[in-house]
Amino acid sequence: MLRTIRALVEHQAAVRPDATYLIAPETGRVMSFAELRSASLRLASWLAGEGIRPGAKVALLMHNGYQTCRLFIGAMYGGYCVTPLNLLAQPSQLAYVLEHSDAEIVFVAPDQVERLRQAAAGLAKPPRLVVCEVDAVEFLPPAATTATPATPGEEDAALMMYTSGTTGKPKGVVLAQRAVVSGGQFVSAVHELGPADRVMAVLPLYHINAQVVTATAPLIHGGSLVLPRRFSASNFWQTAIGQGCTWVNVVPTMIAYLLNGPDLATLGLDGAAIRFCRSASAPLPPAQHLAFEQKFGIGIIETMGLTETAAPCFSNPLDPAQRKLGSPGPAFGNEAKIIDTAAATLPAGATGEIMVRGANVMTCYYKDPAETARTLEADGWLHTGDLGHMDADGFVFVTGRIKELIIKGGENIAPREIDEALLQHPALLEAAVVGIPDDNYGQEIMACVVLKPDRTCSEAELREYCQGTLGSYKTPRLFRFVKELPKGPSGKVQRLKMLDLLAPATPSGSI
Repeated sequence: MLRTIRALVEHQAAVRPDATYLIAPETGRVMSFAELRSASLRLASWLAGEGIRPGAKVALLMHNGYQTCRLFIGAMYGGYCVTPLNLLAQPSQLAYVLEHSDAEIVFVAPDQVERLRQAAAGLAKPPRLVVCEVDAVEFLPPAATTATPATPGEEDAALMMYTSGTTGKPKGVVLAQRAVVSGGQFVSAVHELGPADRVMAVLPLYHINAQVVTATAPLIHGGSLVLPRRFSASNFWQTAIGQGCTWVNVVPTMIAYLLNGPDLATLGLDGAAIRFCRSASAPLPPAQHLAFEQKFGIGIIETMGLTETAAPCFSNPLDPAQRKLGSPGPAFGNEAKIIDTAAATLPAGATGEIMVRGANVMTCYYKDPAETARTLEADGWLHTGDLGHMDADGFVFVTGRIKELIIKGGENIAPREIDEALLQHPALLEAAVVGIPDDNYGQEIMACVVLKPDRTCSEAELREYCQGTLGSYKTPRLFRFVKELPKGPSGKVQRLKMLDLLAPATPSGSI
């Protein structure tokens, strides 16, 4: 079995050299598997010639594009550890990651150079910066020497991803070549993908979902990806259908925005070739799931993964009749169990922490053995930090994060229950709740909501709605109307960052 990125690229270049791997829709540029192999070898040789040691951290600060994907795959091909940098990060956050990761070189888009230089200015050992356009055909200056790149092994580090933690400094998640490949194999197998399949890939390449699900999986099954510069609800369907996509990969936030737009008939488009829509990175409210399928006639497969599991670890089956609303599905390609606070395995239906084990699980947290030991058991079981239960069929149902559980008056309240109730209100585009300190109950509930365009709603209306839907005890004490919810790069809501909104409320119904 092929267990490294290099082995996958070489295999596809040998069996289907002229087949398309990547399409950049803004430029119309197409990359074949043979071209990917050639570019990967060139990059790996160039890095080696510049004295970048095998296994060194190669960082990327770039928007999605033809060049960006080529750098991402090519560095792993050459035995380097890619460290993507979040384009939304502040200079202080970039400085921390650059220093902590020991990045030796950073490929950076022209519009990000000044910000990166500010971040690197105070570092004791700043990395080398190489400026290149995200859609450039050529970018490499002459190499210092001619060198043969290293051949990576399956346990060598391929990716180091910094988690968008809600508190403290982000942790560097080290993923071996076998973990990244295993994640791609999971996607290809569970969705029954083949060479004819093409994915609409709108998530940023600095997020694990985009890296494994849309960039790596086609190296397994010989398919292709369409990589727009960014997500755009206004031309999403035109691009996906116009470029011949057979599946789309999105997150719930994107589904909410697509639901707020026109249907395919109004756009004059036929979506019959799109086999399914894959939703990941955050729980999808059942009401939005059903509304999407009804509006667009495209079935949704809900899945779940973590950075620490190289993206996927749970997925609903491809057969719509076997899917379960509100669940990311059973484990596929790895094992899962639910444990209590004493680490005992719980029976079906009992709520506890979700645990995962498999070849896709991380190696460690970089430079953090204590946190690694707390998260990763000696026998390979990973603490996900997610609360949930497993039914008799093995389907997992996630109720929230352990750190985000609301404990009001001694009663455990899962935030997702309130989220889903709020999202059924016709005026709301997005909603999320978090526990806030309270002298009487220990914790109370605060809801942050985003209104749909051209819709209004008062706090009093929302409170009355919640009391009728949830009852008084679970009705939020505070409401905040905001322009957007705090999210990580995948679109997952970061609830604990909502606590910054405890300041005086904006006028009811305003955004």
